[in-house]
Amino acid sequence: MTSARINLTNQFLIAMPGMADDAFAGTVVYLCEHTKDGALGLVINKPIDIKLKSLFEKVELHLEAPGLAEQPVYFGGPVQTERGFVLHERVGEEQSPYSSTLSIPGGLEMTTSKDVLEALCHGAGPKRLLVTLGYTGWAAGQLEDEISRNGWLNVGATADIIFDTPVDKRYGRALSLLGIDPMMLSHDVGHA
Repeated sequence: MTSARINLTNQFLIAMPGMADDAFAGTVVYLCEHTKDGALGLVINKPIDIKLKSLFEKVELHLEAPGLAEQPVYFGGPVQTERGFVLHERVGEEQSPYSSTLSIPGGLEMTTSKDVLEALCHGAGPKRLLVTLGYTGWAAGQLEDEISRNGWLNVGATADIIFDTPVDKRYGRALSLLGIDPMMLSHDVGHA
């Protein structure tokens, strides 16, 4: 008998305290896609030492909006760290106006094309967004295996944690969606 495949698209993955991989210790990952072939997500709580203004300058764009220019860029994950990913609210009811956008069922959109950055330079584009360099990826069955070994907790994602919660509070707020206080989590893996 085969078990039903789980689909964690539009959910948060919350790293357990005993996470062996230092790159993911204390992280919250927003899962953009989870299929039988694997999963793709973006870390939403690890800002890096680059502001959006600097990132835009590297791609020869001038970002004037002061509130946006000073926002941090985030470590999205260890895969393709030279590539930008823009996680944002849906821009319209219909198809995305950008050339390379993944529409996340029940959730947000992730755009990888430069046209979203160009729109932001002109005062258009998504109002709430998070920009990462790199993404997090899992091969077929790899994420399910990590969850079964108590590496991650998962819970339905909410946009307010991504866009409105201070970065240092995102881990605790994601855990609170499960009714868990971070102080209740043990660093030891095991079963009762």
